[in-house]
Amino acid sequence: MVGSLVASSERSRLDPFVVATGDAAPRDQRDLMERPFFSLAKAKRVAPILYEAGAVRVEVFAVAEHGMATIWDADLLIWAASQIVAAETAGLKTSRFLRFIPYQLLTAVGRQTGARDYRLLKNALVRLQSTVIRTTIRQGEHWRRRQFSWINEWEEMTRRDGRAEGMEIVLPDWFYRGVIDRSLILSIDPAYFRLTGGIERWLYRVARKHAGHQAQGWRFDIAHLHQKSGSLARLADFACDIRRIVLRQALPGYRLGLKRDGQRDVLRILPTDLSTGSVDKSVGKFRDPVDGIGTSGVAGIGTSGVGLSGLRACKHQLTLWPDMGIRPRNKDSNTESNKSLCCCPGERNPDPTLKPGTQTRSPPRKPGERP
Repeated sequence: MVGSLVASSERSRLDPFVVATGDAAPRDQRDLMERPFFSLAKAKRVAPILYEAGAVRVEVFAVAEHGMATIWDADLLIWAASQIVAAETAGLKTSRFLRFIPYQLLTAVGRQTGARDYRLLKNALVRLQSTVIRTTIRQGEHWRRRQFSWINEWEEMTRRDGRAEGMEIVLPDWFYRGVIDRSLILSIDPAYFRLTGGIERWLYRVARKHAGHQAQGWRFDIAHLHQKSGSLARLADFACDIRRIVLRQALPGYRLGLKRDGQRDVLRILPTDLSTGSVDKSVGKFRDPVDGIGTSGVAGIGTSGVGLSGLRACKHQLTLWPDMGIRPRNKDSNTESNKSLCCCPGERNPDPTLKPGTQTRSPPRKPGERP
């Protein structure tokens, strides 16, 4: 029985790609950066993601036992893509079958290396393997007949004393082909791994994919962003989380601004750091992913029936590492955006000219004047 299982393993038919050091500039796969492929919450998600935009369909299903793969679990895929791109650039042969030391992965994505972190890594592998994806992206007309998981198979290699010696994983062909095609890969800021919120992690990937290097950035209707995210949060709560991210200027390499356009909130993303780009086949050569100013959903997508008062509802987004602070590189807030920002209940719209922690005071009243 064991022999038949080994024979059916893809690892028996693939040459292993051994990750030597794990030290590679982080790269991300374009398709995963803008479509809702992952849960954005720490809490277990079982409800499927069913996304449709034009000819693009994405369907993601989870099993009740493990839940859907999260955007934090996707760090493993980013790391794997980074290793493959670095090896291909160096002229080395790669494969969907990766062999590596877990310590390499954990340190590269900013995690600790204690027993708990190794356990969390194995839990992530379970979710990545049990989550099932169907999509029209790079699949053709028969996409419904083809489904895959983020990890086809994985195994922890141990010594006789039970201590972990290494890991082996097999990536799906869909993902691997999207990595070795250099036009489908973008470099990302290493500070991405320090982002703690699910929505802000997803929003950084969207910003990197769409705004890229464009001096005039990109604009998104908040309702359109909500649809693209696949989040289970209400539109009102999602909008409130976006406002908090704008106030903190939390995305590395980008400045955010939020303006009211009629009954809609429009998010504008401007690049502040042009050091990242798409990876060309030539070593060290980068290309801008998009040309000209762009808008997504601004002209024709509304707020799905949610009024202004509804958009002010609030709920904090769950994070995986709530005890870790975020140190954003974008310290200067967008003055115009903050002035037009509609805050959530209990939060005052800050004067961008004041330093953090400064309290505003009402002007003194004249004698006999009512408050």
